[in-house]
Amino acid sequence: MSEQDFFDGDAVIVGGGLAGLTLALAMEQAGLRVAVIDTLPIDTQLAPEFDGRASALAYTSWRLFEALGVAEALRPHTARIEHIMVCDGRPYGGIKPGGPGPHSLHFDRREISEGPDGEPLGWMAENRHTRQALASAVLQRPNIVSIAPATAERYETRPDGVTVELADGRRLSARLLVACDGKFSRIRQQAGIRSVGWNYGQKGLVATVQHAEPHNGVAYEYFLPSGPFAILPLPDNRSSLVWTEPSDVADALKAADDTVFQQELENRFGDFLGDVRPVGPRWAYPLGLKFSETFCTERIAFVGDAARGIHPLAGQGFNLGIRDAAALAEVCGEAKRVGLDIGALTTLRRYEDWRKFDSASLAAGTDLFNRLFSNDIAPLRHLRGLGLSIVNGIGPARRFFMRQAGGETGDPPRLLRGERLDAA
Repeated sequence: MSEQDFFDGDAVIVGGGLAGLTLALAMEQAGLRVAVIDTLPIDTQLAPEFDGRASALAYTSWRLFEALGVAEALRPHTARIEHIMVCDGRPYGGIKPGGPGPHSLHFDRREISEGPDGEPLGWMAENRHTRQALASAVLQRPNIVSIAPATAERYETRPDGVTVELADGRRLSARLLVACDGKFSRIRQQAGIRSVGWNYGQKGLVATVQHAEPHNGVAYEYFLPSGPFAILPLPDNRSSLVWTEPSDVADALKAADDTVFQQELENRFGDFLGDVRPVGPRWAYPLGLKFSETFCTERIAFVGDAARGIHPLAGQGFNLGIRDAAALAEVCGEAKRVGLDIGALTTLRRYEDWRKFDSASLAAGTDLFNRLFSNDIAPLRHLRGLGLSIVNGIGPARRFFMRQAGGETGDPPRLLRGERLDAA
C-alpha cells in the first residue's frame, strides 16, 4: 500500500485511530476500496509509544478481530476477563478504606460460556498493542490506501459522490465519506450536524499498576464517592486503572510526587491483590457525554466517538466504535453487491437504525450510573447497594447484562458473530 496523489474509490475514512482502522479492514473485507486519512503516518502507529490507555474488548469485538485476521497478532498482549465484580466501594475514612464494599454484583463468564477455555467476557489490551495489530493488518491490504500524514481540509458532496480536499491541495473522490475523527469531529461540525451533551466535571486518571497477587482475570468496578474506580486485568500481574475524580483532584493526583500518589492509590485500591505499585506515566482525560443528533447525512456516516462519546465506566467506548464498523461495513457491502449507492441516504439510514438505539441506551445508562453512584449520600448508598445485591441474586438478569455488554443482544452484525463478510 502506498500513498498516492489521487484516489477514486468507494469510501474515504477521515481518522486513522482504532475505530477508523477497524472500519477500513471491515469495509475492505466487504469488497470495498477505501482510503484512510490521518494526521499521523500509519507507520508511527506501529511504534510502541505508551499513552496509558487500555480497552476492554467485548467477546463479540474479539470475534470481529478474529474474522478480520487481527486477533492472532494481538493475543499475546491480552488478558482474558473471566469475571467482572461491580462493587459499591467503601467510603473513605472507614475502618478499612479502599477495596470492595459489602454489596457487589458478580458476572461470571461460565454462566454464558461453557468449558475451561470457553469464550471470556472480554479481553483487555493496551491501546498501543491494538493499534499495532490493526495498523499491521491495514498495511497488508491492497484495497486500503493510506494517505498520511495528511489533513482533510474540506469536502464537497455531489449527486453521485463526495470530493475530499486535503490541506496540501490533493483531492480524493468516493461514494461515501466516513467521519472517524473523534468526539469533536470537524466533519460533523462542517456538515452542520448538532450534538447534545455535557461535561461531568470529572477526569479519568489512567495508570498501570503492578501487584503482588494474580488478578485471575477479574475486572473490578468500584463506585466510590468521587466516581468509578476500575481495575482491569493486564498480562504479567498488571492492571490498568481508570480512576475517576473531580477534574482538579485528578490534575493534582497526576502531578503528585510518587509518595503521595502511592498513598492515595492504596487508599482506593486496598490490599486484596497484595502490594501494589504504579509503573509508567499517569494520564488524565476529561470526561463528558456527547451524542450526535444523527449518525448519517447524505454521503456522510459518523462512526465511533464522532457519533457518540460516553463515560468510560462500562468500558464500552471502543466497543461501540467496533459495532459501528461492523454494521456500516455490512450495510455498504450488501448495497454494493446489489448495485445500490453506498452513500445514498436510504442506504445509510439502515446503518443509523441499526446503531442508534443501542448507542442511546448505553449513553443513558452510563450517565445514570455515574450520577447515581458518584456520591456518598448514605440513604442512596444503601439503596443502590441493595439493588446490586438483588440483581446479583437473579440469574437471568445477570446473564442478560453480560450478553448486552458483550454486544450479543438484538441482531448483531455478521462480523460480531465471527462471520467473514467475504464468505460465500
